[in-house]
Amino acid sequence: MSDTDPSSQPRRRGLFRRLWRNPFASTASTVITVLGALVLVGGAYGGFNVFAAATNTTEFCISCHEMEVGPYAEYKTSIHYANRTGIRVECADCHVPEPFFPKVMAKVIASKDVWHHLLGTIDTPEKFEARRLEMAERVWAKMEATESRECRSCHNFDAFDLREQGRRAELKHPDAMLEGRHCIECHKGIVHELPEGYDG
Repeated sequence: MSDTDPSSQPRRRGLFRRLWRNPFASTASTVITVLGALVLVGGAYGGFNVFAAATNTTEFCISCHEMEVGPYAEYKTSIHYANRTGIRVECADCHVPEPFFPKVMAKVIASKDVWHHLLGTIDTPEKFEARRLEMAERVWAKMEATESRECRSCHNFDAFDLREQGRRAELKHPDAMLEGRHCIECHKGIVHELPEGYDG
């Protein structure tokens, strides 16, 4: 029977109608489609995690000299770098969320940093200092929005031994717990210097 044979038209139209109504007309096509989708999603997820792991290292962060000169030098003098317990916090621990979708969003937003590196926006100490307040406020706003999520992945009110803290912290932290306050509300300038013009 030829394709031009009129008797084949109704049958072909019936098949197209069935496929249009149900693209998964057969079990085999359903299985292939689902497996294909899973492979694509798994590949994208795995590929992103490899990319994130490579770009979350402190070495990667300071590969741009503008990060090494200011922020890294300050970080190395902070208690997050060296302390009596020997626990070191890396750049990503504070600046990259752990949950998957916030991490994806953080990486997308961070692509602007690469762009500004190429433009030379903050490539000298003077340029960096001129924009320090603006950059700090952006980070603080993000931390406010997440209620210091990254801080709280290490610092937990329930685990505090207030007697081991300094006198001021021992007095302030119980109030913070009762009022539902979080880290960044009081603790700015812990790792990086407070910007000129910050009025606290």
